[in-house]
Amino acid sequence: MADYLLDSGLVIRHLRNDAQAVTLLRELGRHNRLGLCTVTHVEVYAGMKPHEQYVTRKLLSRFVAYAVTEDIAERAGEYLRDYGASGLSIPDAMIAATAVLKGLTLVTLNPKHFQIHGVSMLPLPPIE
Repeated sequence: MADYLLDSGLVIRHLRNDAQAVTLLRELGRHNRLGLCTVTHVEVYAGMKPHEQYVTRKLLSRFVAYAVTEDIAERAGEYLRDYGASGLSIPDAMIAATAVLKGLTLVTLNPKHFQIHGVSMLPLPPIE
């Protein structure tokens, strides 16, 4: 079981060799188990270039993977119904539902995307 659930943006920036993102993940992972919702895998692979496949798979294998279950899908649907007008996306709803139902703190560079009651967040300062 992980302690923190990572938002897709942070993982993508790490894969793009953003020094701040690399440092943040290393520091956080030093003393905590880090997890990903499987929808993050979808978002990461969607933007992956063919030559990045090995590095991408290696990084993703280091995290606890949380599959989207029926309970997570149901909760994500409720979030979309209740918060969709504020611009909540389907992937973000699934990530938020995973964090809540698995009792994880969501680590994100975009706290505005997750203004959902019950989501515990560790908002990070924007990476420049």
